[in-house]
Amino acid sequence: MTDEARDLSTAQAADVLLPLALDGAYSYLVPEGARVQPGCYVQVPLGPQMRIGIVWGDPKPALECDKPERLREIAHIYDVQDAPPLPDLNRKFIDWVAAYTMSPPGQVMRMTLRVPAALEPPPVRYGYRASGFQPERLTPQRARVLEVAGEGPAWAGSDLASAAGVSSAVVKGLSEAGALEKIALPAHAPFAPPLPQAGPVTLSGDQEQAAKVLRRAVIARDFSVTLIDGVTGSGKTEVYFEAVAAAVSAGKQVLILLPEIALTGQFIARVEARFGAAPAGWHSGMKPKERERVWRGVAHGHAKIVVGARSALFLPWTNLGLIVVDEEHESAYKQEDGVRYHARDMAVVLAALGKFPLVLASATPSLESLVNVDRGRYELVCLPDRHGRAVLPKIDLVDMRETPAERGTWLSPPLVNAVAETLKSGDQAMLFLNRRGYAPLTLCRACGYRFECPNCQAWLVEHRFRRQLVCHHCGYTARIPNACPSCGTEDALVPCGPGVERVAEEALARFPDARIAILSSDMIYGSDSLRQVLAEIVAGKHNLIIGTQLVAKGHHFPQLTLAGVVDADIGLENGDPRAGERTWQLLAQVSGRAGRGEKPGRAIIQTHMPEHNLMQALVAGDRDGYLAHEKHMRERMDLPPYGRLTGLIISAASMGDAERFARELALRAPPAEGVRVLGPAPAPLAMVRGRHRVRFLVKSQRGVNIQAFLAAWLDGVKPKGSVRLAVDVDAYSFL
Repeated sequence: MTDEARDLSTAQAADVLLPLALDGAYSYLVPEGARVQPGCYVQVPLGPQMRIGIVWGDPKPALECDKPERLREIAHIYDVQDAPPLPDLNRKFIDWVAAYTMSPPGQVMRMTLRVPAALEPPPVRYGYRASGFQPERLTPQRARVLEVAGEGPAWAGSDLASAAGVSSAVVKGLSEAGALEKIALPAHAPFAPPLPQAGPVTLSGDQEQAAKVLRRAVIARDFSVTLIDGVTGSGKTEVYFEAVAAAVSAGKQVLILLPEIALTGQFIARVEARFGAAPAGWHSGMKPKERERVWRGVAHGHAKIVVGARSALFLPWTNLGLIVVDEEHESAYKQEDGVRYHARDMAVVLAALGKFPLVLASATPSLESLVNVDRGRYELVCLPDRHGRAVLPKIDLVDMRETPAERGTWLSPPLVNAVAETLKSGDQAMLFLNRRGYAPLTLCRACGYRFECPNCQAWLVEHRFRRQLVCHHCGYTARIPNACPSCGTEDALVPCGPGVERVAEEALARFPDARIAILSSDMIYGSDSLRQVLAEIVAGKHNLIIGTQLVAKGHHFPQLTLAGVVDADIGLENGDPRAGERTWQLLAQVSGRAGRGEKPGRAIIQTHMPEHNLMQALVAGDRDGYLAHEKHMRERMDLPPYGRLTGLIISAASMGDAERFARELALRAPPAEGVRVLGPAPAPLAMVRGRHRVRFLVKSQRGVNIQAFLAAWLDGVKPKGSVRLAVDVDAYSFL
């Protein structure tokens, strides 16, 4: 509440940004005798609630604020020893992202405040160590505890009991008897410092040349972007590890971004082997205590190397000196809800603001990055050959029109024969289909009824192993019924088309002795964890891997010599302007899983369009020719990266409300040179999660200030009722 007795003539006020979708920061009085500084964390009243916010700028005289007599006072200032102020770089980055994506700054800042518990003093933990005193009663269990307790400086009680194979009561009893000394432990396990030269490093000539470029960029301590364009298996990771080593040697923090959390476990092991210490991880699957530990470690500068998903950009970095974006082409870097940002592009912004280098790495670089190389904005280093004696796989096409699979099956005779030969030779084979579940559609053959999600305009996908029908857009699930819900006919439900489960069913029938593993984002067949399955594949426990696009993401299976693509045409079946590029990237990455060890590899691609220039380029290994065609087509049509596409998505509880608002919005669109507004039209997925969707697509030339155009168009627009409006600058999804 306002302190009416306080003399405002000498009072100070601070602008506090709250993690809410508000227009900007709110002003609050600084408590008498207290000091705040930009970036410090505070707790302030907002309505009847208390909120955590960040001081967004220097304090100022309270009388300079609008209606100073109504200002409320900051309730609590967090100790800077526990929560160091958010640096100026981070605050500038948040403001930049907010302006670019046209999001409220507080909504962007909320990604930094994901772990409020980390602002409080760390909890006190206690551990035990052997005191040297022998208890009167020494059982075998007690003896084991004392033996283990003597092996280290101190143990947490639960860890000591587990290591000794006893209950916690035994540890407690020894403590009470004086045989174990209770001492204070650090609140969180410390981060071991990485050692730049801990692991063995053997680079080829090409790798060493590339590493020199990256080391030079780190030593320069200025902004630069370097793209590592290396074929699959060329050792890109080992090369950018040299840049990481240089940054660590200079005392800097390093962020390595990965597109999928499924990759972090295997990758963290590689970092640990190279630098002698496990890096910090950051992704949505972490437990709260570990997130708190990592957040603190980054804020205090103790976490030197962080391996994370896209949200790691918004950690409270204190001394960031290098960002690496691995698999930079991946669309998973685009956040498709909330603040709609592309992590690769925002990483470039953060590096530019912080004046430090950025490394992009991919075997199939995005057209955006290649065009930036063409324009001289990015430096390019190439790794044209596989590391060691490995060679790129030979790629063959199977024309499914001339050599179709048998009726009711999905694998053509050439692919079946190749898998059989591979398994017989003792090698591993892989079958790839970018479609989850058993079948993408289930219908009744008696009446034609199709199972559709009640919340989305999408078919339910059958997951036979779970006996469920699932919507992959909203998560709705239903049991597979015995009878058609429309006509009541029993045993009339028919799955249409294949998913990975159905391919696995066929593979098991054709190769009964195969040791099959399924890699999919929503199910792992025959194992409890993805990490375990990946380790088993590397060890050779499974010899036939069947998977979705998860298998294409940077895995190294040295015994894999055959990669089979069940349906290469799926990605070309939509109106996405990046469809060809994405299909190229996916097929090249899948093919590249084969032949990464001592033996040569082979890829077989099933397609109904072998004459397509993309398929022909894959077989010929003519990447540059295909990408030149893509560049020419995009430039001619003013499509990204030569032009820009921005989406406006209107959603509402009813289609009528959504369409009515969209029509009114269309009438407000201002004329602007170099801008073309397409729509409104129902979105391809016209209903998602029970909300009806209409969209505009704004096509603009590269030099247009699209944010200024959108700001003028949307000025004063306030959706009412159930209507929501979302802006997607540089749209990647067109559903």
